[in-house]
Amino acid sequence: MRQLRKPTATFSVKIKMTNSLHADKLRNDPRIEEAKKLLLAAVAEHSQTLVSVRPPNPELTVDYEKLLAEFGSIRGNNIFFPYLGSGIGNGPFVELADGSVKLDMITGIGVHGYGHSHPMLIEAGVDAAISDTVMQGNLQQNTNSCDIARLLTETACESGAELKHCFLTTSGAMANENSLKMAFQKNHPANRIIAFPKCFAGRTLGLAQITDKAKYRVGLPDTISVDYIPFFNYKNPEKSTEYAVKRLKYHIARYPGKHAAMWMELVQGEGGYYEGDTEYFKAIIDVAKENNIAVIADEVQSFCRTTRPFAFQHFGLDKLVDLVTIGKISQVCATLFTDDYNPKPGLISQTFTGSTWAMYAAHAIVSGLIENGNFGSNGRNVQLHNHFAAGLRAIGEKHPGTVAGPHGVGGMVAFTPFDGSADAAKEVVNRMFHAGLMSFMAGGDPSRVRFLMPLGCVTEAHIDMACQIIESVIAEMKSEMKA
Repeated sequence: MRQLRKPTATFSVKIKMTNSLHADKLRNDPRIEEAKKLLLAAVAEHSQTLVSVRPPNPELTVDYEKLLAEFGSIRGNNIFFPYLGSGIGNGPFVELADGSVKLDMITGIGVHGYGHSHPMLIEAGVDAAISDTVMQGNLQQNTNSCDIARLLTETACESGAELKHCFLTTSGAMANENSLKMAFQKNHPANRIIAFPKCFAGRTLGLAQITDKAKYRVGLPDTISVDYIPFFNYKNPEKSTEYAVKRLKYHIARYPGKHAAMWMELVQGEGGYYEGDTEYFKAIIDVAKENNIAVIADEVQSFCRTTRPFAFQHFGLDKLVDLVTIGKISQVCATLFTDDYNPKPGLISQTFTGSTWAMYAAHAIVSGLIENGNFGSNGRNVQLHNHFAAGLRAIGEKHPGTVAGPHGVGGMVAFTPFDGSADAAKEVVNRMFHAGLMSFMAGGDPSRVRFLMPLGCVTEAHIDMACQIIESVIAEMKSEMKA
């Protein structure tokens, strides 16, 4: 079994050396180790046949449709995909309750970084299950809460950043909300935000104002005033940078002293997988710093998906970021921040800061990706991206006018289907789902089909399988258009 990186804090080491805690005796009980072996063997036995996509079992479809309808009625709206998992998978493959098997290349929009039924996470789950509480929070946290916070801050600071502090939370939206509260408190009475068009910050009352999607604000009261500056344009880097700086200075001059933070998705996720540029970011950050505007890097989707664990490291912005938010792949979410943005007592506090399982899983996932070579200029993230991109380019060359791109970086991959309309992207996504491949949409004008690979378990062979399904769907739609 894979061993996780050991905690390094002196306090934790002293506790382990005393060998007097009942919790340590429980964790080291040979029956627990034997239980893990038995559980892993049982899961492996039942999941090992899940190695390819398969259609639904006709004997299960009627009850499955009833269950989908019931769930849709209870929650108020149908779920996007007719997807209800059975509870087992095998890496990127997942079984649904209708007996079908899907190749999961969207992973819950980036959540399942090690796919489904991964042995490492089963072990983490057992460690969590024998802990005394399901959730940890405000008044009571266990030592593994400190372990994951330490891992995140040490990793964030390894190339010069000053993100010494970490507040854990249960969702990416809450991590983002907390970063906003810290920025507003530090820079009071400033009450405005600078952001990029097509950004996605979340759907809370506050974050919906930053998220550049009008339909997410329908019926909601105004909460935060937001000014937008153009995002980097790779087709015209110098002029796009110059224009963004010009617009930033315009907003600052129009509302002097009123901007609390610069909200930055370094790689736009929901917006369409647009990647920024180091010189562009440095140019606008310089202006922000000159005007005491906090620099917030929203990495809820991009965390662990570039050449470094953090996207700000990928772009060489270590000395420039004030607050960073992470989520999705990390299971437990977090806001990391510098000394300058350490909040006053009472501003940040939550009954739940995360489940015990999420904390164990987070430590396993982040340390696993580091130890398994996912990062670096030629790490697994880059290799997997290049392989997927090559496959998509080959489809585009074979079927001109159907697949444009690809776009994204590392574990974030997207292409523009056909005319780039929302209808075309949705049709491709739905057809691929029924053919056995899971993806999702992103962006608008153009709309794109995106993938967030399970970086801890996906292989080039899985990507080849995905590309075969993509090509079959593209060819089918192209043929229908000609008919």
